[in-house]
Amino acid sequence: MTSTAGRVTGGGGAVVRTAGGSRAFALLLVITGAAGLLAAWVITIDKFKLLENPNFVPGCSLNPVVSCGNIMKSEQASAFGFPNPMLGLVAYGIVICVGMSLLARAVFPRWYWLTFNAGTLFGVGFCTWLQFQSLYRINSLCLWCCLAWVATIIMFWYVTSFNVRNEFLPAPGWLRGFLGEFTWVPPVLHIGIIGMLILTRWWDFWTS
Repeated sequence: MTSTAGRVTGGGGAVVRTAGGSRAFALLLVITGAAGLLAAWVITIDKFKLLENPNFVPGCSLNPVVSCGNIMKSEQASAFGFPNPMLGLVAYGIVICVGMSLLARAVFPRWYWLTFNAGTLFGVGFCTWLQFQSLYRINSLCLWCCLAWVATIIMFWYVTSFNVRNEFLPAPGWLRGFLGEFTWVPPVLHIGIIGMLILTRWWDFWTS
């Protein structure tokens, strides 16, 4: 996934480096943002239904392990004092906006890309905390949450790779080259590790 880099002259004659993403990168942001937004929307709707009717059973509550209801009723489902998916509605919407802007051939300065990267880092860190809570504290999985996790992981690694390749983040030359050629490797490994943790956590259930 290539990028369009450039330089513009800012106030006081200072030169500001800018970069715009390729069409493929822009589409990836739109698609992952839309996937996360869909997951957040469905969970939010089900959360409202659960508040209206404590006996409501979400459609993704399939068995004792895959139980969205258990997740929604947990304290961790409102980590900041309000339902977590409401944060996703805003965050994933921003990702879609960035992707659409890139499709329109927008370019952004280094500070913008680093801020965006920090946002995806927060997202993947929060998802990691939720994964731990889901597997080892709540002892249940939510399929819509899993979709949001995958979307966040993919966007984080691709945005990070973009910043490394454009030298917005410091990195040795070999790493820039590797991420330019094999950008897909880190997210695949990341998602694969989570998949293995889920598989081993409930191995007896999956194999029974």
